[in-house]
Amino acid sequence: MSIRVRFAPSPTGYLHVGGARTALFNWLLARKSGGAFILRIEDTDEARNTEPARQAIYDGLKWLGLDWDEGPEKGGDTGPYFQSQRKPIYDAYLAKLEAAGRVYTEENGAVRFKFSRVPILVPDLVCGDVQFAATDEPDMTIRRPDGGYIFHFVNVVDDIEMKMTHVIRGEDHLPNTWKHIDLYRALDAEPPKFGHIPLILNPGGSKMSKRDEGASIESYQKAGFLPGAVFNYLCLLGWTPKLDREKFTAQEAVDLFDVSEIHHSNARFDMVKCTWLNQQHLRDLTGAALVAYAKPWLEQDGIQVTDEDFAARALETVKEKVSVATEFSGWVHFFFREDFPFEDEAMTKLKGNAQHPALLTALRPALQATADWSEAGITATINTLAAELKVKAGAFMPLLRFSLSGQTRGPDVKAMMLVLGKERVLGRLERVQGLLAA
Repeated sequence: MSIRVRFAPSPTGYLHVGGARTALFNWLLARKSGGAFILRIEDTDEARNTEPARQAIYDGLKWLGLDWDEGPEKGGDTGPYFQSQRKPIYDAYLAKLEAAGRVYTEENGAVRFKFSRVPILVPDLVCGDVQFAATDEPDMTIRRPDGGYIFHFVNVVDDIEMKMTHVIRGEDHLPNTWKHIDLYRALDAEPPKFGHIPLILNPGGSKMSKRDEGASIESYQKAGFLPGAVFNYLCLLGWTPKLDREKFTAQEAVDLFDVSEIHHSNARFDMVKCTWLNQQHLRDLTGAALVAYAKPWLEQDGIQVTDEDFAARALETVKEKVSVATEFSGWVHFFFREDFPFEDEAMTKLKGNAQHPALLTALRPALQATADWSEAGITATINTLAAELKVKAGAFMPLLRFSLSGQTRGPDVKAMMLVLGKERVLGRLERVQGLLAA
């Protein structure tokens, strides 16, 4: 039988990083084995069961590239895929337990499952064999007095009905797994293989909550992260592939994934490392892919991209300096406008050097006469002019940077000149000549 795994979140309004990591490990197992990844929504809490809350889960999974084979928006042979629509199925399984004498009803109407009261071994793919005495635990409520079913019962029923072969979930579920195995046995069903993955802790060492930085997948989207980089980082929260590097692609993760290699110890979330990984993935982007990544944030900051080839060349000059897409505007805005503002520090340094007016007066016509507008041609012009004026060639670099960008930092000056082109460079130098003469 082919492997079948699932991700079964409750709609809370956002996709938590812990849930996303659970979905990711299940998805990796399914894709590695050629099996199926099922999405099931545990939406029995009516207060939270809203379309926006469900959509946040779908959007987060899609953004990460975690496509599901069965579930909402896809359908399948073992639906419905919403617990709120499966009550007749739960009623039928409760009837099986009643027929087997494994449940009883209390005076208030609650239905309890009678534990078998024998030690239960949980064979775990991650934690190893875990033994539970299972002798002193009170019998488990599986249906409330109001008729609503409890998580433990519906979880087991759904996994039976949907033919799950493996259940990979958070370590916090391990203490209750013996209860689930007891239910499987009472229903005469074979339990799936369980694997309980370590928790994700915040930098302070506590279990990561929705208030912690980086807790929701949506926050990475809004901060300008690449989906592939976040995918990469989530993999490292509890698993280390057999590679000599920490940066890898989704396909490499699929090829290398092995449940038995998931760590036993809890993972510590580190936004600095996640950001560093994004920077590494960003450096692989070129051309149209680089523009597509940066463009939404450039336009959000009022920078209109009308020439994508020009934009690609401009972005290429700074991509080594940028960590996430939201930073691009601060580095490249001057490429896209002629009326860019000057930083106070840049203007102070521009006006504070007594040599600048004379250097600029000599530099502009020399560049205008440069026929070979290449790095080599520009370098030759500056070196020749420096020798004539008896100054170091480096004296022109700050002047050019301030004049062309209005900033004290930025891309390589000659790279900037090549992207801007001769006409723009000469126009900006003329503008600065006017500022210095005023």
